[in-house]
Amino acid sequence: MPGFQHENFSEIIGYLVTTFLLMQGIQFYPSGSMTQEKEGEVSTQADKSYCLGEAKPIPDLSIEVVYTSGGLSKLPKYRMLGVPEVWFWEDGTLRLYHLRETGYEEVNQSELPGLASLDLDLLKRCILLGETSLAEAVQVFQQGLSA
Repeated sequence: MPGFQHENFSEIIGYLVTTFLLMQGIQFYPSGSMTQEKEGEVSTQADKSYCLGEAKPIPDLSIEVVYTSGGLSKLPKYRMLGVPEVWFWEDGTLRLYHLRETGYEEVNQSELPGLASLDLDLLKRCILLGETSLAEAVQVFQQGLSA
């Protein structure tokens, strides 16, 4: 079972990403940690996941909070599922991977429609701030998005 720190960061990241999507007017469906699977082939669960535009069986974005297990070793599963983008939060660092024909490539900015304009430095700063005050993190994040 995930511990408090893992779940706390998962919720902070989810809240901030949701805030961004709402403020940008992007149609989305949060799919949480639902099981993503291809029957009989592969199955996995992200900590947070989002379908952009419309609800679908495989989300556009899966987010992993890495504490004791998981991490990049899950990328082959996500590739088999065809998840376009996977983000990993580990040790205060956010790393993004976008699916290409040959596999995932680490990218410096989201390549998903609508998320390409997300200021990742602001997001990272607010994730860390959220560890001590979610309210302050959201306020700083919203102000940064409005600037």
